[in-house]
Amino acid sequence: MRPVPGAPRKFEVLRRPGSRWYILGAALSMMADSVEHVLTYWVLWETFHSPLLVGFQIISHWLPYLLFSVHAGALAERFDCRRIIQIAQVLFMLVSLTWGILFLTGTLQLWQACVLLVVHGLAGCLWAPAEQMMLYDYAGPRELPSAVRINATFRSLGFLLGPVVGSALLVLLGPTTGILINVLFYVPLTLFLLRTKVTGHVRAGVVAGPRMSLVSAFKVLGTVRRNPLLVGMLALAALGAMTVGAVMQNAMPEFANLLGAGSAGLAYGVLLFANGIGGVVGGFLLEATGWVKPNARTAVLSAVVLGVSTIVFAACGNYVLAVVALIVGGFARITAESTEMSIVQLAAPDAERGRVIGAYSMFGPGMMTFSGVTVGVLGSLVGIPGSVLVGGIVLAVGALATGLYLRGKRA
Repeated sequence: MRPVPGAPRKFEVLRRPGSRWYILGAALSMMADSVEHVLTYWVLWETFHSPLLVGFQIISHWLPYLLFSVHAGALAERFDCRRIIQIAQVLFMLVSLTWGILFLTGTLQLWQACVLLVVHGLAGCLWAPAEQMMLYDYAGPRELPSAVRINATFRSLGFLLGPVVGSALLVLLGPTTGILINVLFYVPLTLFLLRTKVTGHVRAGVVAGPRMSLVSAFKVLGTVRRNPLLVGMLALAALGAMTVGAVMQNAMPEFANLLGAGSAGLAYGVLLFANGIGGVVGGFLLEATGWVKPNARTAVLSAVVLGVSTIVFAACGNYVLAVVALIVGGFARITAESTEMSIVQLAAPDAERGRVIGAYSMFGPGMMTFSGVTVGVLGSLVGIPGSVLVGGIVLAVGALATGLYLRGKRA
C-alpha cells in the first residue's frame, strides 16, 4: 500500500455536499433493493410455493457477481462511472416496474420471475465496482478508508431499513402499489449523478485503455496473485462469504425456534435486527473514535471475531447471549469488509483498480452463491445450527491461517 500521510477529519465525506449526497443516494438505493426482495419474495412464494424458486432467488442474486464482476470492473475503468451506475439504477427501476405490471395484471409466470431475478442480480453486479471507484474519486487515498467505512455503514442502514419499509408497504398498500412506489427510491441517486462532476477517473487521471474481452479482463488475477496483500484480502472475503455469507438471515427462523422465541413475532424480529444494527452502530463508532486502523491486522482480527461470534451464536442456546453475539458479529463484519475494500483499493494499480475491485466482488459477494449450498449440504448432515457452527469454525481458523500467510510474506 502506498503511504497515506496524516489523518482526515472524522466523517469528512459527509461534510462535503457532493460525497454526502452520493452516499445517501446509494443507501436509499440499497434500501430499495432490500424492499424489492421483501415484496417480490412474498408474492413469489404465495404464487408458486416452490422451494426450488427460493434457491434460485439466492443463486440469481449472487451468481452474476461470481461470473461478471471482473468484467464490470473493466467497464468501470473504461467508461464514465456515473453512467454505469445510472444504467444499473435504470435496470433496477425497470425490474421493479415490470414486477408491478405483472402483479397488477395477474399475468406473472415462472419464467418471467426467473428473468427478472437474473436482471436484478446483473444490475447489482454492474453497480458495485463503479460505486467504489466513485468513492475513491470523491475521497482520495488519504480519506478512502473513512469513505469506504461510512459508505458501508449507510448501505447497512439501508439494508436494515429495507425489511421494515418493505413490510409496511406490503401491509398498508399491498405488493403491487408497494413495488411501484419502490421505483421512486432509485431516483435520487440517478438524478444526482447527472449533476456531479466526479466520474470515477478524475483523481487518478487514468486514460481508458483498449477494449477488453470477457476472458482478457481476468488477466488482472495475475496482478492480484503477485501481491500477497491482495491475495490475503480476497481470501478473507471468500472465507466470509462461503462460511457465513447470506446464511445467517436464512437460518434465523430455525434459531428462533431453538431459542424459544418462535419463528415469527417480536423476538424473531430482534434476532434479525441485531446483526444489522451491530454493523450500523459499529460503523459509526469506528469512524467517531478512530480506534481501529485500516490495515491487514484489523482485517484478519475482525474476520476471526466474526467467526468466533458465529460459533457463540450457534452453540450458546441462550436467547440474550445469541442477540449479543449477533451484534458483535455485525460489528466485526462491517469492520472486516470495509477494511478489506480499503486495502484492495489502495493496493490496486491505478490502471487496474476497477478490475481489482471486481475481483474482490467475485471472491466476496460472488462466493455467497455457494453459501446456500454449503449450509444446505451440511444442514442435511448435522442440522442448521451445526452447519452454522462449522462455518464459524472454518472462518475463524481460515482467517488465522490467512494472517499467518500475510505475516510470513511480510517477513
